Amino acid sequence: VQLVESGAGLVQAGGSLRLSCAASGFTFGYFGIGWFRQAPGKEREGVSCISDSDGSTYYADSVKGRFTISRDNAKNTMYLQMNSLKPEDTAIYYCAITMKCGPTIATPQSQYEYDYWGQGTQVTVSS
Repeated sequence: VQLVESGAGLVQAGGSLRLSCAASGFTFGYFGIGWFRQAPGKEREGVSCISDSDGSTYYADSVKGRFTISRDNAKNTMYLQMNSLKPEDTAIYYCAITMKCGPTIATPQSQYEYDYWGQGTQVTVSS
């Protein structure tokens, strides 16, 4: 299993970035995919996930209305479109796979339901 994030960047507050997560080594369409982030000195937190079955999406309150998660099963790739970025969005962003994508994505325990992780990609938002 391999997950590779891309799309790192430095943007000003209010700007946009799109992260990608390219997957290989497993049947992509059978798994939910999530995005997490970890800022310096903080715990890793769930941002969003998209289910394998019906493509249901879930977001942390802190990003709802600004971030959009999507997946292209034909390309084995997931995306996170981030708009209206804020300095507090600065973090390393990770994608991961799960069988349990759901509304608990933002809880501290949700990360333990994810089995494989990418190496992370840095997002920096300047004020």
